[in-house]
Amino acid sequence: MKPTKIAGILIAVLIAAAALLLTIGIPSGAVTSAIQSRVERDTGYRIAIAGASKVSLFPGFAVTLNDVTVQNPNDRNPDSRFTIGNVRAELALGSVIAGKPHVTELTLTKPELRVPLIRDRNNAPAGSSSGGSGKTIDAAIDRITIKDGVVVMANAADRVEDRIDRINAEITIDPERRIHAIGGAQLAGKPAKFEIKAAPPAADAQPVPVDFKLDAPDLLSWPLAAKAEVRLRGALLQINGLSGTLGDGAFNGWASADLAGKPRLKLDLDFQRLDLGNPRKPTAPGAPWSDARFDLSGLNYVDAEIRLSAAELNLGAAHFAPASIDAKLVSGAVTAQFAQIGVYGGEAEGQLGIDASQRTPTFSLRGDLNGVRALPLLSGLAEFDKIDGKMQAKLALRASGDSARAILSTIAGTAFVNVRDGEIRGLNVARMIRNLTTTTLSGWQENGAEVTDLAQLGASFRIEQGKAATADLTLAGPLVRMTGAGTIDLGAKTLSLKVEPKLVLTTQGQSAAGQAPQNGAAAEPVGLGIPVVIEGPWASPRIFPDAAGILDNPDAAYGRLREMGKGLFGALGGGGAAGSPGADNPLGGALGESIGRLIQQGLQSGAAAPSRGAQPAQPPAQQPGAAPAPDRPDSDAAMNAIMKQLFGR
Repeated sequence: MKPTKIAGILIAVLIAAAALLLTIGIPSGAVTSAIQSRVERDTGYRIAIAGASKVSLFPGFAVTLNDVTVQNPNDRNPDSRFTIGNVRAELALGSVIAGKPHVTELTLTKPELRVPLIRDRNNAPAGSSSGGSGKTIDAAIDRITIKDGVVVMANAADRVEDRIDRINAEITIDPERRIHAIGGAQLAGKPAKFEIKAAPPAADAQPVPVDFKLDAPDLLSWPLAAKAEVRLRGALLQINGLSGTLGDGAFNGWASADLAGKPRLKLDLDFQRLDLGNPRKPTAPGAPWSDARFDLSGLNYVDAEIRLSAAELNLGAAHFAPASIDAKLVSGAVTAQFAQIGVYGGEAEGQLGIDASQRTPTFSLRGDLNGVRALPLLSGLAEFDKIDGKMQAKLALRASGDSARAILSTIAGTAFVNVRDGEIRGLNVARMIRNLTTTTLSGWQENGAEVTDLAQLGASFRIEQGKAATADLTLAGPLVRMTGAGTIDLGAKTLSLKVEPKLVLTTQGQSAAGQAPQNGAAAEPVGLGIPVVIEGPWASPRIFPDAAGILDNPDAAYGRLREMGKGLFGALGGGGAAGSPGADNPLGGALGESIGRLIQQGLQSGAAAPSRGAQPAQPPAQQPGAAPAPDRPDSDAAMNAIMKQLFGR
């Protein structure tokens, strides 16, 4: 039901009421019946007045009607109607007598416009777009006040109802018929303020210039201001010359909407900068994914063809430039294609699908990223700011849910990620591995001034129920190697990984990861001999050696830990064998010997019984300066004693 048609109907009601009330005096049922007959004759719409009607002459001539309902008799959809709790009009008495009413103030209290949502365009109710015949009402209105209005968009069959509540507005019309409306409402339960200006065309066939402003802090990233030329031809609404700003980013384009039955929208917009998400309400670092529910059911009641382009596109904290998206919306399903989107020095292409035809929406994403800088992308999308470098990724994902947490917790599919020629920010991985010989780490042991060079980091993932499992995690750098496997819980933002870290014994001749030393010195990585567990929130996990790993093969663990004394600590410039790196500084040798002493003390304090299924171990070769190793069989008790002293357990 068109606003201009509604205004004409109300004026017809008021003219009929004023004329009859002046003639008859105190209203009665006969007066109400006469009003209904005259309005239907003049406008083609059916009017029902269920409440009292009255006229007052002081302080000015005014007509009041209560419980008014307006319906189109040709519309078979019962959800389409307009009701008003109270209508009060103040008129110039002479204008009513002359037949050209002049309304100085029109107040609508609790008006409610019900708009049917049509799911299937082919099954639109007959007559749903017709507006009755009737003649044009020649009347003037100076001011319209709307109090506590509501627009209800509903589909009874789907049990869907969306509302625009608490509409309060002041609309003024000057002698040149220029319209200025200002007010507020609640959109989806969130407050919004609006302002509309419109000027009448010189001729009826010409478009109407319209200026529009909207500020909805909970729904839009920034205030919206736009202007356009609007023309209504039958059921076709055309919006040309559309331009404006969203925040301080300009845009332009055009739109059209076929309103005959289920709306069919066409939209083409080009943005200087487009922000999706709400930067006015940033998420706290490390906070869980939002449980706030969103409703996409409205996608079922409009079909659309949309083209969006932007010199800059911001998705939350992630930045894309440039971006171009072509999307089609049919029967509640969106298919959006994107190609050659600029992403932090690289490109991305793929397809996004959203299906809102069922109660719980489903999502699908296919994407290829090439040459993308990892740090800003991962920190912007997942708040993970530890890895930098050139990233290549292939994604094939699907999910369902009506909140961010629900979607992340149901993701399934596959992903491949490879990062080259970068660094691990704020972390010294070699030092972390060394520290694992004495203590359990809590968090990443961050130091903003430190980095670990990264030649390559790669993994493939199989994802089910929001948990990404990998069995081929690899990391390679000039001083560190690491392989591993485990699971990343995307919904909970947690890690559960078991990795095998290794350090290169010497940096001599190391120019890049994986390259042989130029002087021929051995640079074979030395492992900790014990798998390392990384578990907990990915912002601050616990990192510790896996106790079961050292108990599985105590002889090998003993030898590797002794080797670490020469390798890991010697690499820092500590002592060791003559001619080895760090021989001039006894720090490394002393630390290496300390490890040996701790192990020996554990052996001496352990039980003498051999471990189940184990043969007595041969004592390791004695190192210079180290205490003699006791000649004793291995036992679980002995290794437990080692663990207590070596790892503080």
